[in-house]
This record gives sequence, C-alpha cells and structure tokens, in this order.
Amino acid sequence: MTFRKSAIAALSLPVFAAVLLGGCRHTGDLDETGGITAVRTACPSVAIPADTGDITLFDPATSHDATALDVTAVLTKVRSTCADAGDDILTTVTFSVEARRLRTDGARDVTLPYFVTVLQGGSAVIAKRIGHVTLHFEPGQPRAAAQGTGSATVSRAAATLPDDVRKKLLEKRRAGGEDAAVDPLSRPEVRQAVLRSTFEALVGFQLTNEQLKYNATR
Repeated sequence: MTFRKSAIAALSLPVFAAVLLGGCRHTGDLDETGGITAVRTACPSVAIPADTGDITLFDPATSHDATALDVTAVLTKVRSTCADAGDDILTTVTFSVEARRLRTDGARDVTLPYFVTVLQGGSAVIAKRIGHVTLHFEPGQPRAAAQGTGSATVSRAAATLPDDVRKKLLEKRRAGGEDAAVDPLSRPEVRQAVLRSTFEALVGFQLTNEQLKYNATR
C-alpha cells in the first residue's frame, strides 16, 4: 500500500530535527544555543493513504464495466483531536462519507468498511482497527452521507525523543565551527531515533485487492 505525502516526508528537512522548545519562537528560528527551533508534537498526524479515499461498487460485483456502476463513495472532511496529557496519547479521528448511487428506486442502506491504522516511522504498522459506516438512501434520492469515527493510541514514551538524541539536536553550533553546517539528521542514529518517535494515524476505506487495483489504474 502506498501512502500519501504527510508529516513523515518532512524528515528530509533539517528544520524537522529540532524539538519543541516552547515560548514565542517560530519554526526555523535560531535559538541562543545555535540550534534550530521547530514545533514537534507527540500527537500523530492524520492522513488518508493513497487510493483508499474512495470506493466503487459494481453490480454484478465481478464487472468493472461502466454500465455495471452501482455506488460510488468518497471519504472526506477528515478531522482529528488529540488528548496527550497522560502516558497514552489518544487521537480521535472523525470523517464524512459522501456517496452516490445510480439506481434510485426505493430506499436502500449501504454499509462500507473503513480502517484506522497507526503507522510508526513511515512504514511499520503497529495497530489497525476496522469499522463500518452505513449510508441511508431515501426513495428516489441519488445521494447520501454519513459520519464515521475512529481512534488511535500511541505510547507517550514511544513518541518522545531520547535525551541523548535531543542533546545532539540542540547542541551548540557556532558559525565557522567544524559541525556548524552539519545537519543532525545526517547522523544515522539521530535520523532513526526521530523516525521511531514519529507516528501517523491513517484512515481509509478497507478495500479488496480488486478495489485497490481499480482505484490505482482507472
């Protein structure tokens, strides 16, 4: 499965190397120690993996012909709230599902599966939950919408940079010094530590292999 660009991609930028320093500083400002400040939160970023934000149902299901189109739906308006006061960081994800059907005779309910996955370091899936959202089409109406929700839990300890890595990121670097222009993330141990402490909460439709292939090739 291929994931959309998100906060993980920012790891290629030197500014991401810094930790949250607080106060009134702004991202990219040089602080008094010679380090670079940037806001880094323990809350996971939220994204929709590529090719999982929409789903198409056919009737019959084995046909992908345009004449067999039944229902199309898109997952949109993704929002998140994060409670990070305790040992576990809880992120609640809400979203809308907007659907359209071709045949409008009679009322109809359509239930679609979705997932919420916790991704660590841009590649490691550490948790996944499956949910379902039901859309109700009124008689004669081609459109329907419904709300979905999910949650992701991340250990604060896992999302916190080790002290030795924080020290390397914030160590004083003077202009003209030997390591003044060295990006801390060029050090493999630092980069890996930042990756390990970076999490994403991903939400999308739980698709079959055929549905994924259809989304990727249409």
